[in-house]
Amino acid sequence: MNNSTFKDIIKPIIVLTCICLVVTAMLAYTNLITSPVIKAAEEKAAEEARAEVLSGADSFTQIKINNLPEEITEVDKADNGAGFVFMVTTKGYGGDIWLICGIKSDGSIEKTKTLSHLETSGIGSRVVDNDSSYRKQYVGKTADSLDEVDAVSGATISSKAYKSAIENVFKAYDTVKEAGQ
Repeated sequence: MNNSTFKDIIKPIIVLTCICLVVTAMLAYTNLITSPVIKAAEEKAAEEARAEVLSGADSFTQIKINNLPEEITEVDKADNGAGFVFMVTTKGYGGDIWLICGIKSDGSIEKTKTLSHLETSGIGSRVVDNDSSYRKQYVGKTADSLDEVDAVSGATISSKAYKSAIENVFKAYDTVKEAGQ
């Protein structure tokens, strides 16, 4: 191996490898430091969302139940018996919609809230935005009165996806009640 081969090929490889190792170590350290902070912030936001959709609850306990619809990602029971909170993911027109729904102990919806969505701004977002009149139609509804919810014109797929998510919430609610939770 001559000097020009080392200088032109080997030396740049060694330098780039060292740079990559340093940058990787810095990213790993940053992740190590920030991941507990991010996790705590996510848990706090989730707790606030639970309290928002089921205001009568004092605290929550996550419960594990088999045979829930696959769209239900988490079920939390109010410790004071006020009801249940369901985390749901559904497929809308633009992508996934993540929402949370509070069901009071009488089986009616207290509130739904969209946590995140990929719906088209201005069209599908009329369904999922937290100040939308569509989403507010669900307040007070039971499994038997869901047919009273009207779809948003021009956002039929998003409306059907949101309604399907709420139907799955009621299926999960029935499963949780049958399990004696």
